[in-house]
Amino acid sequence: MGEARKKVRVVVLGGGTAGWMTAAGLGKLLSRDVSVTLVESEDIGIVGVGEATLPHIRAFVQRLGIPEAEFMRATHATYKLGIDFRDFGRIGESYIHPFGSFGEELAGVGFHHWWLQMRATGKAEDLGSYSLAVQMARANRFRTPDEGAGLTSTFGYAYQFDATLFGPFMREFGKANGVTRVEGRVTEVERDGESGDVTALLLEDGRRLEGDLFVDCSGFRSLLLGGEMAEDWEDWTHWLPCDRAAAMPCEHVPGEPLRPYTTATAMPAGWRWQIPLQHRMGNGYVFSSAHISEDEACETIRSAAEGAPLQEPRVLRFRPGRRKRSWSGNVVGVGLASGFLEPLESTSIYLAQMAITYLIELFPEDGQIDPRDRDEFNRLVDLEYDRIRDFLILHYHATTREDSKFWNHVRTMTVPDSLAGKMELWNRAGRIEKYSDGLFYDASWIAVYLGQGIVPKRHDARAALPDPERVAAAMKTLRGAIENEVSSLPMHANYLQDDASRLAENA
Repeated sequence: MGEARKKVRVVVLGGGTAGWMTAAGLGKLLSRDVSVTLVESEDIGIVGVGEATLPHIRAFVQRLGIPEAEFMRATHATYKLGIDFRDFGRIGESYIHPFGSFGEELAGVGFHHWWLQMRATGKAEDLGSYSLAVQMARANRFRTPDEGAGLTSTFGYAYQFDATLFGPFMREFGKANGVTRVEGRVTEVERDGESGDVTALLLEDGRRLEGDLFVDCSGFRSLLLGGEMAEDWEDWTHWLPCDRAAAMPCEHVPGEPLRPYTTATAMPAGWRWQIPLQHRMGNGYVFSSAHISEDEACETIRSAAEGAPLQEPRVLRFRPGRRKRSWSGNVVGVGLASGFLEPLESTSIYLAQMAITYLIELFPEDGQIDPRDRDEFNRLVDLEYDRIRDFLILHYHATTREDSKFWNHVRTMTVPDSLAGKMELWNRAGRIEKYSDGLFYDASWIAVYLGQGIVPKRHDARAALPDPERVAAAMKTLRGAIENEVSSLPMHANYLQDDASRLAENA
């Protein structure tokens, strides 16, 4: 028999959402190659409010082999079809960014070009009329999509769940899959005098945790990546000035339907969220402390929240940006220890999931880190952060609002060159920058551009060639098919309650 393969010793610092997602993912998917130890302290709280997610979370849960119903019951989750943005482009207007498409590409021409052509002749309804996901959301109806290529396969879904319950759920899953949990506070970090790599974490009770690879999930403190490894922070506050959130959960308003979507409503100094969970409504005001005080923001969310408050507002402080490198030496930052982008598009958990996925794909063999793998990890992580940053900035910058200093600032500021290029491409001819991997493809950019009122100067000329009456008839047929499908679907609350295994006991 051959010699037993040596396992890579992974130490995860921090037991919040990112920490337990990382530990559970590595423990489950690399069980033959790693031993995973997670150190956390019950004295240190986690950053967790009602959390909205992206459809990618489903793939993560499925890949770990977790039954959806079990996951939803444990986290009090509801289904999510997209985000309803209100008052962003102009006060009084709204649009839904769906997890789905708008119409279909025809003869190699994207649907939005056909829509722009018909819009110019007054023969098109609003863009959301041609999206099944948008119409399901507006009607508060839901069922899971079908496989295949038909109309009922043109959308995806995510979850809205209680983030304070997600971490503990992943903790139990991780422990059941071989992750060793250590309770304690880290007081000192040992490093190799020659390479600078971290060799061990010392706990306040004297215990010593050795490792080959250390994953920093210590949140905003970034004790290893930002602290020990001194990786610089790239600050994006000048583009994304919101740096606070006042969160206040409330009861559901009696008689109101359960929405299968998140709501983001623009405010004079930021925006506020509404996230319907099984047991409560998440509320919060994401704001710029340069434009409104914390006390004013707390009072605002008290006044704006529609249900009975379940607790007083809790203020979270953050700084948008990312570390220059998320993998430095033998330390990998995941989640808030690596970077932070406000939750406008529900990307926080996705960013942790993305880093975990890349870490697994580029995991060092036998504990030997190849600098080329590390560089590739950093390139991929940076690319995701930068693209999402640009997408978020677009929500602010593409506005006509002039009602406050905050909106005047974001409307008139100079945006990153990468976003300026994307906007130029769109403004000139309705084109979207193409990429094969990552987050937010064409439909997402189209939803936000047009939702914010940014109509391109021209569109694909091929959309003007066919008989316009035939095109209008085809669009009318599509709209009718969507309306028929939506009318046949159950209400979101009914669909959720149809399977008791999805329901939380105290929801």
